[in-house]
Amino acid sequence: MTKLTPQECRFLSEVLGDTPMTVISAARLKQGMCDAYIAGTLPDVTAALVFDAYCADEPCGFGTDADALWQLLKATDGWGCINVDTPCAASLGALIEADRDTTVRYYGDICHALLEPVHRHSNETVRLLTLADVERLTKAPAEVQGNGYKTHKAMVTEGITAGAVVDGDIVAIAHTYAETDLHADIGVSTLEQWREKGFATAAAALVAQEIQARGKVPAWSCGEDNFASLRVAQKLGFTEIGRRTYVIPTSPE
Repeated sequence: MTKLTPQECRFLSEVLGDTPMTVISAARLKQGMCDAYIAGTLPDVTAALVFDAYCADEPCGFGTDADALWQLLKATDGWGCINVDTPCAASLGALIEADRDTTVRYYGDICHALLEPVHRHSNETVRLLTLADVERLTKAPAEVQGNGYKTHKAMVTEGITAGAVVDGDIVAIAHTYAETDLHADIGVSTLEQWREKGFATAAAALVAQEIQARGKVPAWSCGEDNFASLRVAQKLGFTEIGRRTYVIPTSPE
């Protein structure tokens, strides 16, 4: 197993490619905001693991060699599941079950891209956030502070962020979670008491519009039973372009 240097991480980003299904890992590799391990030598990688700094217990695995992925994974700590290419999920799960004397379950991760102009959904409560909103973000509940950037200032200046602001408080947010040369992944969240008011849809529409204005393709991923997120993606015009799979041990590692 080889842990990659920052320069090697950037090289691995190029190896993975710039697609809606790799955008998050590719962005973290270029930013140096992850730990990455490979089996093989660059660029001839048999398997790769990327631990996103913002979701470190759910690494992404790349490659279809289940045994190579498992050798990498079992040499690391702190993970609770792994997101992999669907064709190798069952084989990897079988290896985990046999090696750890546990069972695993599988959970689909649906990946989307917005391949047409975004369907706009306006809401008078929702607007793009600016530097003037940084203090609001820092005081907001963690659920609607957003992440993917080192600071809230960077999130609204380097990225694109929109939110629903009620009585001066942020109650819903959509933002670019990860961005590459060609794509930008959108993350959304709404406080429970403010859901089903169209805030997430309107905020995500604004963010997607700005992404497209920059000449990039918006990306969207969510769990197969996250029906609220799937409905928002549908309303905005996203198209499913592929699926990955979470392999989840049923007992703590």
